[in-house]
Formats: sequence, C-alpha cells, structure tokens
Amino acid sequence: MSDSTLPRWTTFNDLPRAHGEPLGSGQLRVEPEDFQVTEVLGFEPDGEGDHCLLWVRKTGANTEWVARRLAATAGVPLSTVGYAGLKDRWAVTEQWFSLPRPRAGEPEPDWGPLAEQGIEVLEVHPHRRKLKRGSLSGNRFRIRLRDCRLDPAALDARLESIRARGVPNYFGEQRFGHDDGNLHRAHALLTGAARRVPRHQRGLWLSAARSQIFNELLAERVRRGDWDRLQPGDCPQLAGRHSFFLAETLDETLHERVARFDLHPTGPLWGRGELPSRLDVQGLEHTVAAGLDPWPERLAGQGLEQERRSLRLMVADLTADLADGCLRLEFGLSSGAYATSVLREIVDTFEQLQRRDGSDG
Repeated sequence: MSDSTLPRWTTFNDLPRAHGEPLGSGQLRVEPEDFQVTEVLGFEPDGEGDHCLLWVRKTGANTEWVARRLAATAGVPLSTVGYAGLKDRWAVTEQWFSLPRPRAGEPEPDWGPLAEQGIEVLEVHPHRRKLKRGSLSGNRFRIRLRDCRLDPAALDARLESIRARGVPNYFGEQRFGHDDGNLHRAHALLTGAARRVPRHQRGLWLSAARSQIFNELLAERVRRGDWDRLQPGDCPQLAGRHSFFLAETLDETLHERVARFDLHPTGPLWGRGELPSRLDVQGLEHTVAAGLDPWPERLAGQGLEQERRSLRLMVADLTADLADGCLRLEFGLSSGAYATSVLREIVDTFEQLQRRDGSDG
C-alpha cells in the first residue's frame, strides 16, 4: 500500500489553537515525577463483595503492564483484572485496579515486593464488581515543565482565558501512536489490507480513525470561532453526561446554559446511522468527514454506532507557579480528556524521548 492512497489528515501539533500562539516552550517529562496524575473514581468502594479495589501508585510503568504484575502476584487470570483508564508510563500516577478477592481460607497476596518494580499498593477495599473501563469521573494533573521562560503577565492572561472559555477537546497525540502509526494501521484495516487483527488492536485502530475525524471537525470549528458556541442544528451535550439533544433553533436560555457551562456543543464520533445534527452543522460534519474517505463509510460498516463528544473541555481548578525556569501547573479534567490539549494552549512542549505507550486522560 502506497502512502499516496492515504487520506490527508492534520497532525496533533498542527491543529489550530483557540487562545493564540504558545507563549514559549518547555521540556516535558524529564523525570517521571514531572507528570503526576491522580485518578478520580467518582464513587466509593462498596466495602463488601467478591472483588477488591486496589489504590495503586505506579512510577515508570504503563497500566497494562501493572495489571499483568498484579494478576501474577494474586495468582489470578489477567482477564479478571479491571481498571478504569490507561495512564502514561513515563509518569507517577495513582489509579484504581480491581481483582477477585481471595477465597475463604486463602492468604492475602503480598504486594510488598512489587515496590521494587515501581508499583505500590496503597489501599485495598472490598467491592462488589469488577472495575470497567471508563468508570471514572476524571483525573487531577500536576505537571512540571522545565527550561520554560515565559512572561508572567502573558501567562496570567492566558490562564484566565482558559478558565473562562475552556480549551478545544481534542483527542491527544497518544491516541494516534508514534508518527500517527495507529491511523496508518486503521487505514489498512478499513481498506482490507490488514486481516486477522487481534480484537484489542482492532479496537485501538478504529478508535484512532474516529478520533481523527472528530479532531478534524473540531479544528474547523476552531478556525470558524464557534467551537464553544451553539449553532442551529447542533447537538448540545449536558455537562458531565453523555446524553445530548438536537437544537435546531436556539433561544436565550440555550445560550445562557452554554455560557455557564451547563451545555457544550458536540462533534461526531463516527458510526452507522444518520448524523443526529441538522442544517449547516450536519453539512459541515459531512464535508469534513468526506476529506478522510473512505473511513466514514467503512467505520459504519464495522458496526460502530454514531456517538457525540463535547467540543469544549473545561479545565477545573487551574493554577500555575512560574519560578527558576520551571512552570508548574495543576488542574482537573473530566474522563476521556487529554492534558496535552491544555498544555498546547499555553506552551509548546518537547521531550527528549518519544514516549507514546499510554493515555493521559
């Protein structure tokens, strides 16, 4: 397959920004401690049941590898281990895992030796159910950027703008793999050049293609300046929920709900069936998706359903400290959001090594 057969897409670094050009640059993830993530589950352990929830701090390890080590230590199949989300390897992250509880009379696993491998089990709680992917409300981030020289006044103004408007809710570059490799593989899969693909990889590649269609649509809305405002025919989504409704006509109440972040405009996660949007919004979504033909039609043929994702990402409790050439940022994001989509609205980031083995959202 020649690269000439590939659709042309916009790389993550070239996506338009909503708040202006970066204020400078900074080095990201010199050490794992420079990128810290704390998972927010959104519910409490049940305190009883056939499973247990483990609160784990991992350093320099990706989520799937940790799951394998936990399974081996507990003597259970890997398939019985649950977790809510993937987290970057080159980071210090705290997240929840679930495993079956030992049967009556069986000893509790000894988690202590895992600390030598960068895995610390901080808490263990009985729970009724296996933890499912996506069953978290969000993540808290503590990020340090080094070699970062910024004008303090410009930084304050940029942070205030982000607090007031949010940022475009792009899927981060981690979704697409090194050098957009997941998109190349998705194209091979969707055009029949790749066969007998394992289920996990198949899902990863299809998700990358859907994510790129969404990013292209969001990029066009950013260029038009209406990524954070409803247009007639939009499908606004309720904040903190996946549900949405069609708004063919707009009134003051809808505009006010968008202004107070109760509603957000959405874009398509492509699948079978008719787009739920209408009017010029639907026309724009079809036009943008056609630029990535044959992906939209082939994604529909894979059995994926039409879904929607918010175009706007709100950044909670955003704070910054700039001193001695280091910028320290703290903020919270909802589930499925990417910290890199926030960082790119402030500074250009660079890393000494390309590390793309997990999600930051």
